[in-house]
Amino acid sequence: MQTPSPAAAPPADNERLNWFSSIPFFGVHLMCLFVFVVGAKPVDLAVCVGLYIVRMWGITAGYHRYFSHRAFKTGRVFQFLLALVGSTSTQKGVLWWAANHRHHHRYSDQEEDIHSPVQKGFWFSHVGWILCDKYGQTRLDAIKDFARFPELVWLNRFHLVPPVLLAVALYFIGGFSMLVWGFFVSTTLLWHGTFTINSLSHIFGKRRYKTTDTSRNNWLLALVTLGEGWHNNHHYHQNTANQGWFWWEVDLSYYSLKVLSWFKVVEGLRLPSDAVKYAHLKYSAEDRATLARPTRFFGAGGARAQLVAARAAAEDKVRGALAAAAEHLPSSAPTPQPLLKQ
Repeated sequence: MQTPSPAAAPPADNERLNWFSSIPFFGVHLMCLFVFVVGAKPVDLAVCVGLYIVRMWGITAGYHRYFSHRAFKTGRVFQFLLALVGSTSTQKGVLWWAANHRHHHRYSDQEEDIHSPVQKGFWFSHVGWILCDKYGQTRLDAIKDFARFPELVWLNRFHLVPPVLLAVALYFIGGFSMLVWGFFVSTTLLWHGTFTINSLSHIFGKRRYKTTDTSRNNWLLALVTLGEGWHNNHHYHQNTANQGWFWWEVDLSYYSLKVLSWFKVVEGLRLPSDAVKYAHLKYSAEDRATLARPTRFFGAGGARAQLVAARAAAEDKVRGALAAAAEHLPSSAPTPQPLLKQ
């Protein structure tokens, strides 16, 4: 008889939706309904698309690749500009965002992961973790390298100022219709475009590389997020400026960084070596079959069971290798300890 799969872990009290503090989030969504009142002027649609792209770039190139992973170098002025553009996306402060993302990579799809669909389901990984009280504070200890800049600390504290000023500017430039399309619609699309990387890119797509999580490459999400959809690549080797590693993997964020590097605005773009890129060519048929297995939607226990089994197998291999090496050590050498957390 097959043992039933365990359900996704129920949320703790401080992981439940805080309805009061979430009013602005749902309010932005409701304001999108005014598109049926104001209509769709070409200029408003252009502003909507333009601000979506610019602010998504602030998240992908700035919040993510620079502040979270330090995938390239730049000067202090452009560093602040990256943080400022990212702040207009209304995804909280730059230090808050980067610190939480680093935590996600450290515990990806483990119980400690703050937004794993495997552990806590689709809703929580997509947006629930942002709307609860547990993760509201900035973990400055996880982002010490950037917390030493007072201008970033200030911007992180007053992260709502840039998007509010943007909304006010849109209203005065183009009236209520431009406010609706340029801010409310654009922001809502931007939110969910970004959130899909936390949720859907761990469920749908293909796995090229062996990782200890369920990250997947998804070409559609890569187009929507300017290159972030090559998520399995990213989790396999996270500190690269490009996430699309092959010519057919479109990565608009990287292309823009490459252009900026020509003008010395950014430098030191980190790229994967050929050994990293082509590591999958050495995988066995068993490895490829394992990578082809689907992740169970909404994160119930099937995917978690696969993850636990994969980690157990990996730890057995590590333990065996250490034990073999220990045979050549003096008898006083310590017993090998588990390297992978259960």
